[in-house]
Amino acid sequence: MIDMTILAYCIPGLLLVLTLILSSRNRFMGNDAVLNTFSIIHAFYLLGLTIFIMFTADLPVYFMDGRYFAIDRLSLYEILIAAIVFCLSAIYARGYIRDLLNTGEIARNNTGLFYGAFNMLFTVIVLSFLANNVALYWIFLELTTLFSALLIVILKARENITASLKYVFIASSAMLFSFVGIIILYALNLDLVNGGVLNWDTLLEIAPSLPGTAFGVAFILLFIGFGAKSGLVPFHTWLPIAHSRAPSVVSALLSGVLLNIGIYGIMRLNAVATQTTVGDNLKVFLIVAGILSILVPAFCLAVRTDTKKFIAFSSIEHMGLLVLGIGLSSPAVLFWVLFHKLGHSLSKVLLFFSAGIFHRQYESNKYFQIKNAFKLQPLASWGLILGSLSVLGVPLFPIFLSKLNILIGLADFSVAGLVIVLLLLFIIASSFGYYLVRAFSNREEEAELKAYNTPKSMKWPIAFIFVILLGLGLYMPGGLADWLNGIVSDLGFLG
Repeated sequence: MIDMTILAYCIPGLLLVLTLILSSRNRFMGNDAVLNTFSIIHAFYLLGLTIFIMFTADLPVYFMDGRYFAIDRLSLYEILIAAIVFCLSAIYARGYIRDLLNTGEIARNNTGLFYGAFNMLFTVIVLSFLANNVALYWIFLELTTLFSALLIVILKARENITASLKYVFIASSAMLFSFVGIIILYALNLDLVNGGVLNWDTLLEIAPSLPGTAFGVAFILLFIGFGAKSGLVPFHTWLPIAHSRAPSVVSALLSGVLLNIGIYGIMRLNAVATQTTVGDNLKVFLIVAGILSILVPAFCLAVRTDTKKFIAFSSIEHMGLLVLGIGLSSPAVLFWVLFHKLGHSLSKVLLFFSAGIFHRQYESNKYFQIKNAFKLQPLASWGLILGSLSVLGVPLFPIFLSKLNILIGLADFSVAGLVIVLLLLFIIASSFGYYLVRAFSNREEEAELKAYNTPKSMKWPIAFIFVILLGLGLYMPGGLADWLNGIVSDLGFLG
């Protein structure tokens, strides 16, 4: 019998989809206000449920004998980040989607499809974090591809279809390699566990007994699929076009939540790998993969003129930094990798929300179209500036602390590696500086542009993220630090 907690996470999203299917004459499907209200309630409900479990449950909790689902500190932390982002996105979508409907960029009869995919994406993301079985996690990962592709293609533009198909092709093709990796991983432990297992917790227990070379092959195959979902180089080519073509609220979800799912799988897999005989080799593999994913954006950012593509390449850089930190595998660095995920998610949501307002104002994503920004859209202007400073790791922002400590860990491993990464980060910072100067120095004395009347629902999430980012940059709550240390310990890196 499936535990009620799992059902509690699933019921709202499934209920909405069922209602949309059964809705007669599409009256419910076209009511964007009702659908948005449901989405906001759904997001806050799951946020509240997650916080309640964090404070009351004796973790870890295993369901169905631990074969398929489990709740531990890492899964709850990931769900917490996802729930915060979906709450902010649901609020932002209220004014944003209504404006797209008014301009005809989204057909009204597609409103139900958008909010259905929005809520189902949230549901399968949560289930992917709760899955205690690698094969089940793989299934939910594929489902996230389906629902996020629907959200990308929702705009009435041919380019969106191309972007969505490219995303599906690259992600699903890479996941075929992961499927082969799952088969190998299962075959490796048939003699160790009666009937074989694919449970994360059991794999962690039997890791020292796994055949090293064969596990290394399985690890690399699994990494291909997980890395593609996270936009790691060389599987990153879908990410800039998908982020740039999707509605800004969807871009925020892709960068703030969806990329985290693949990193989550890599982190779980690395915990197993470090206890095998090929752990040191795979450690180097992850570090090199991470640096490669920092290198490519460093030389692509400078030539970007599309704001959303620019932000997307920055996401590739940060996924590389996370993989680099996971590869270093020290308890201190892993602590800051986890903290970095929170800071990065909030920063990218801030950037894409601000870019969405600029797109409504100037009807373009090109930075050279931006004129009189502070006069027309002061909040969005500060959102782009402060969001950029945050992702660069400027002091007073949380990413400063995480970047600094990951680089300190890299210095302990390789001084040459540190020099390379610092050089790449300097190039990236220079590109951001160039972009901001060009975007906000444009003036038009006799501008006929009228200020876009930004809905309050699009402003509130930006103001909220300002406060949270600055708060986390100045002070880390003791409860958060204890929780992150607990995750590192659960993964076998402490005690």
